Amino acid sequence: MAGQGSGGNVLAALCSFFIPGLGQLLQGRLLMAIIQFVLAGVLWFFLLGWLIHLWSIIDAARFNPGS
Repeated sequence: MAGQGSGGNVLAALCSFFIPGLGQLLQGRLLMAIIQFVLAGVLWFFLLGWLIHLWSIIDAARFNPGS
């Protein structure tokens, strides 16, 4: 059973907790992983990287491959 709340999403969210975009990469979403990683890196210079970091975690946890 894949989808929101599945073990794969929990693992992806944990990976994104440590490195933004890593969870998306684990889910096979390369473009989204690159976007979140780059945005987080750029915005950390302005002390706003935590927003992208949080978005990355939530996005990985809520990902539903069926939609």
